[in-house]
Amino acid sequence: MDALYTAVATATHGREGRAFSSDGKLDVRLAPPAELGGDGQGTNPEQLFAAGYAACFASALALVARKASVDLSDAAVTGEVGIGKQGEGFALAVTLRVELPDTVDRATGRELVEQAHQVCPYSNATRGNIPVELVVE
Repeated sequence: MDALYTAVATATHGREGRAFSSDGKLDVRLAPPAELGGDGQGTNPEQLFAAGYAACFASALALVARKASVDLSDAAVTGEVGIGKQGEGFALAVTLRVELPDTVDRATGRELVEQAHQVCPYSNATRGNIPVELVVE
């Protein structure tokens, strides 16, 4: 693959540190959520992953909708990233909730969501590695 763009970010001190991009546009305090024993006073990797995946999937959905001449400009994608124990380590699971405009029939919407799942770089990166559930609302 020839990269068209490369994002560069650095994290310090793991889940209790800071993450920032090389261009300075992202700079966040990291903290484990209360559910994992942290103070919850910062963002966490799962939130960042959920936001990135949701944004990327929304772009992929817009692309396939445009090609199909379907207006999905009012669609919204919510990413849910769960983390839990798996063996000696941890694993992730993702649910993508896609809210489509009322003007799109359910079958067409579902087909476009499935097509977006084939196009989205996050979907391609996670396929076969973590479970991803697609929910069309």
